Amino acid sequence: MALAQPTQARQNSDVNSTSLPSAPPFTALLRGELPALRNWTADWRTPHLLRDAMIVILGAGSFGLAIGWWRAPEQALFAAIKLPLIMLLTAAGNGLLNAMLAPLLGLQIPFRQSFLAILTSFALAAAILGAMSPLAAFVIWNAPPLQIGANDWTAVNNSTTHAGVLLLLVVTIAFAGIAANLRLLQLLRDLAGQRAAAWRVLLAWLAGNLFLGSQLSWIMRPFIGSPGLPVQFLRDDAFNGNFFETVLRSGLRLFN
Repeated sequence: MALAQPTQARQNSDVNSTSLPSAPPFTALLRGELPALRNWTADWRTPHLLRDAMIVILGAGSFGLAIGWWRAPEQALFAAIKLPLIMLLTAAGNGLLNAMLAPLLGLQIPFRQSFLAILTSFALAAAILGAMSPLAAFVIWNAPPLQIGANDWTAVNNSTTHAGVLLLLVVTIAFAGIAANLRLLQLLRDLAGQRAAAWRVLLAWLAGNLFLGSQLSWIMRPFIGSPGLPVQFLRDDAFNGNFFETVLRSGLRLFN
């Protein structure tokens, strides 16, 4: 009789756990639920790939649409296309590199799992960008509009607004990236079983993503659109120079 009570309690617990509804995929992604993330990155399934790609397209696209609207509707459309494209190309380009680095740093996972982990982190970042797009649209709506004119006051006003929109773009993307990589760190720690190995892999992956993502962003500029330049999908000199060379020159100007 005494043994029947624990058995009955276990049965009730099993019934209750099975009766609880599982979280939808999008909700599980935002929560960073490790069992769901582990299953998604372990199985190469077309629905999972399409779901993550669609989140990237809708989330990053809506944020690009809001940010680019200050310059012109055409610039908004261009930014809505280019932001998701950069994220998808970065995930695809770094998939093979990160799969080779992970075993050297203490994480034994195949190429497909490393690629899916990166794609999942980008999907989470894009979901955050999509959630921030109404706020970005509100800021753009209330920002001083682009003014056409040749006087100094107009140029200064346009330049100030452009700098503010650019700062909004950088801060929001940085926040989304940090939040997504914190979730990725939890997944890597769960897969590696060691905190140190997870950090090594994450830092190596971040370096690869930064290198490729920044260069792709340089090639696909502009996103906001400079007030003094025409609206273009790509600059005429898109393939001239690189992101790091420009940063170095800008740094040197500060000390000259």
